[in-house]
Amino acid sequence: MKQQSEELLRVLKSRFEQHPHRHPGLKWADIEARLLAQPHKLASLLQMENTGGEPDVVGYDATSGALLFFDCSPESPKGRRSLCYDRAALEARKANKPAGSALEMAAAMGLELLTEEQYRALQQLGPFDTKTSSWLQTPKPIRKLGGALFGDRRYNCVFVYHNGAESYYAARGFRGCLRV
Repeated sequence: MKQQSEELLRVLKSRFEQHPHRHPGLKWADIEARLLAQPHKLASLLQMENTGGEPDVVGYDATSGALLFFDCSPESPKGRRSLCYDRAALEARKANKPAGSALEMAAAMGLELLTEEQYRALQQLGPFDTKTSSWLQTPKPIRKLGGALFGDRRYNCVFVYHNGAESYYAARGFRGCLRV
């Protein structure tokens, strides 16, 4: 795991340096120190990387002081597509069930799905999901009625839509948020 962690840190540092507009005012040395102090967070980042998420630090939570890592791959991560929204949606499908659900996979990776606000903030950093879409955290009243939210970028505009939570598509995955 040590060799994987060292390689991951090299990749993250390189990405950090290539995209300074994503994290103005932050210093790599501070980020690396936090990551080294929390090896379980490195494990989550490795899963983000291995599923095609290209994680990068995009800021921090002013309330908790946690650094925020988002998936910054141009399209929804390839290793996290064709999933319905949650366990209840997966169980509701009678036929052609997908391999799993976005919420369960995110939890297993130690991540949260991006909120609508986080997704819109990410889209301020560049064009993401121009050919794909990503499940978003869905408010309980919407989910209770069977729906779930997803977002994408088309016509140079960010859209947030709804769909049945049990739906899944080859071009829809999820983007994660990791707090460090």
